[in-house]
Amino acid sequence: MARDKLVLRNITLYGYHGPFASEEELGQRYEVDLELKMDLKSSALTDDPELSLNTVDLYTLVKEIVEEQEFHLPEALAEEIASQILSAFDVEEVLVRVRKPNPPLGGLLDSIEVEITRTTN
Repeated sequence: MARDKLVLRNITLYGYHGPFASEEELGQRYEVDLELKMDLKSSALTDDPELSLNTVDLYTLVKEIVEEQEFHLPEALAEEIASQILSAFDVEEVLVRVRKPNPPLGGLLDSIEVEITRTTN
């Protein structure tokens, strides 16, 4: 198992997710963190971008999921992100955090955050 990790922190996007009709209609900001465990030795030793994961493609995948699909639960959104990353990229493990800042719960709360970890096995 690789000990190397590629991290994208605080990808901020706008999506239409939530159990309430107002959330699906008005939408809101979502924040996503990714931690991908993979072997980075070849790209690190050669400094060759072709041997590394294309972070633009990774960002684009997350952006399309958050902005074009709809989920009631943040854990369902995180699961879809993890599943598609494992299918599209050569990674051993992915940790996905999805934060929903200022959720409409009738009181003050910084965010709701879900964290899931999935592996290729």
